[in-house]
Amino acid sequence: MKTAIVTGASSGLGREFARQIPKFYRSLDEIWLIARSSDKLERLGEELTRETGIYCRIYDSDLTRDYVYYHLQRDLEALRPDIRMLVNAAGIGCTAPVIQADPDTLTGMIQLNCMALTHLTSLCIPYMNRGSRIVNLASAAAFAPQPGSAVYGATKSYVLSFSRALGRELADRMIFVTAVCPGPVETDFFRTAGEPAGKARQKLMAQPGKVVHRALADVRRRRSVSVYGAAMKGVRTAAKLAPDRLTDWFMDKMNTRSLT
Repeated sequence: MKTAIVTGASSGLGREFARQIPKFYRSLDEIWLIARSSDKLERLGEELTRETGIYCRIYDSDLTRDYVYYHLQRDLEALRPDIRMLVNAAGIGCTAPVIQADPDTLTGMIQLNCMALTHLTSLCIPYMNRGSRIVNLASAAAFAPQPGSAVYGATKSYVLSFSRALGRELADRMIFVTAVCPGPVETDFFRTAGEPAGKARQKLMAQPGKVVHRALADVRRRRSVSVYGAAMKGVRTAAKLAPDRLTDWFMDKMNTRSLT
């Protein structure tokens, strides 16, 4: 049974991946959709089944709770799916300095962005075969430390580093891992994380459909990192070349709204 699994599927980039994956894998039997919003998942599942004929299995669950992994493990062992693609799109952000942020918010961000992603990935790998793909949603914030969003940036740096290393570990099995690193994207993310700082970031806001289309094209090409847009590619290059002190100063200005 050829299967794709998408977390964070109820909205934003996760929803876009769920909608576009059937064009990438035309022989899928099922898509497993995971998110907290039951109503949104049900509607999305009905739409996908109606449009593509693919059965959608719904997991309206919180990935920071242990019970979801029990249910997933049970279904994996019972159904033995051939997981062709795993998309770890679930994540949260907080655009506030550590000293101002709620400690539970910060640790919850680490738990979802890093621990849950790692847990689900490790559960799924035994059910992946030659040509399978793992897609992890990182961010352009992974390219440099993010003063003002220190924990969020650090979690995305973890996702990027983990993805690249995992890709090498799985290379002999021909399982390919791509870290997707967009800049600001027009989704509900900023409603909870806070609005992006400064006019420069707002002008760089990308549409989720285009970001996912680019990401899936890079996944098809087996690229380890997918970066949408020339501006974000420039940011990645600059972060590699600039001295740490200059990078930290610039990101501090960007994230504290001092640059317009």
